[in-house]
Amino acid sequence: MLLIPFLLLLSSLLLIINKLAIKKGKLPPSPSKLPLLGNLHQLGAFPHRSTWELSKKYGPIMLLRLGSMPAIIVSSAETAKEILKTHDLECCSRPPLTGPKRLSYNFQDVGFVPYGHYYREMRKICVTELFSMKRVQSFQSVRKEEVDLLIKSISESATPANPVDLSKGILSLTASIIFRIALGKNFQGSELDNDKLQKLVSEAATMLGSFCASDFFPYVGNMIDWFTGFHRRLENTFHELDAVFQQIIDDHFKSGTTMHEHNQEDIVDVLLRMVKDQTENGAIHLTKDHIKGILLDIFVAGIDTSAIAIIWAMTELARKPTAMKKAQDEIRSCVGNKGKVADNDVSQLKYLKMIIKETLRLHPPGPLLLPRETASHLKIGDYDIYPKTRIAVNVWAIGRDPDIWNNPEEFIPERFEDGVIDLKGQHFELLPFGAGRRICPGMNMGMAVLELALANLLYFFDWKVPSGVEIDMEERVTISLGKKTALMLVPIKYNIGEDDEIMHC
Repeated sequence: MLLIPFLLLLSSLLLIINKLAIKKGKLPPSPSKLPLLGNLHQLGAFPHRSTWELSKKYGPIMLLRLGSMPAIIVSSAETAKEILKTHDLECCSRPPLTGPKRLSYNFQDVGFVPYGHYYREMRKICVTELFSMKRVQSFQSVRKEEVDLLIKSISESATPANPVDLSKGILSLTASIIFRIALGKNFQGSELDNDKLQKLVSEAATMLGSFCASDFFPYVGNMIDWFTGFHRRLENTFHELDAVFQQIIDDHFKSGTTMHEHNQEDIVDVLLRMVKDQTENGAIHLTKDHIKGILLDIFVAGIDTSAIAIIWAMTELARKPTAMKKAQDEIRSCVGNKGKVADNDVSQLKYLKMIIKETLRLHPPGPLLLPRETASHLKIGDYDIYPKTRIAVNVWAIGRDPDIWNNPEEFIPERFEDGVIDLKGQHFELLPFGAGRRICPGMNMGMAVLELALANLLYFFDWKVPSGVEIDMEERVTISLGKKTALMLVPIKYNIGEDDEIMHC
């Protein structure tokens, strides 16, 4: 039992030596620290909230010491713009994964690797081949079929006295869409069904978002993670995923590059075709591990985040029936008695887009953007930021900044009525997908799922909160920020009549 105190003491001594070696310029303001822990004890269970509270005292650019790691927390749109635009190149690397989390390097994760040739080439593949607008549009039929299945499932169970677990249905929807887009099929009824694969992906996301001692105590953290069992749990999760990905790739190899559904390639097909066709032209040499890394990123980033956004949107609308009614009137007036909302209808639903912006302002799936790491010394305002400093942008706090937003805690979609602010990383007061070189490459895919699913849920049903129930707004934090308790609502079928007024969308 004396091992851990000894290791912590050793880490503390190394930290002191390290600090003495660092040049002292004008550093950002910082809360008082504890020996060894630094400011770790001040993060708590909800780091986006605790750092927001600290920023009210110490300012929009704040220095924290997280164990042996210096970290800058950015909580204003102006400072976020300096980091993500003005100094994007100097701040676009990722801190290296350490300890057990280095296991994910076996998969060559695109989202977590440092900035360099490999990252640029892999991002080019993601943007031009996998998540281009053309590729997103090619999967319209997949989104439509899965949304139709969700609506059918809700319709079959819809009674005034029977609330449905909307959280479960929406998570199943996004998982099925991602599985079909990435792998060419869903696995319902097979040995590895959708639920099992979804739980495995959820466990991977949870582990990546969990406290890992080696992240903050690199000299002794590995031993602490081994002692607590974290290392073994993470290792088991990634080995299970590796086996699943390997089987999927092997199955594709056996059958050749096939056009699975609707005469189109899935993402594994595209990547295997690129492996086959690649030439030595200075680009990276794609391997099976690269494909596994991309699949892991797609699953971890794509399933949870889209579902979380839809669930929070329905939660806020259930708490504000006037906004829900306004959205339903717009959708039903536009779609009329066609009996479905299609992708080409969504582009005309202006109020729906305001609802989505307002939801992502209040509930960004990633409240603290994945941390960056500085590659060189730079100045942010009057402050010196040194190399190897981690930077986290608190987009959750920026979305609640009273200097930007009137009544920032209120759900008011109309605040986006002028259409000036978009979600594409050009307006730093609203950054759910990040900005700069590290902006989310799957943004178009995620928005397509979010818009179509939300529009259909509002078109087909009127939604009521069960009698005597108050909606719980408590959050659940992993690598993303979800709703802790399931959203239970009563769906009331909307009667699609022949006489509904039809607008030309």
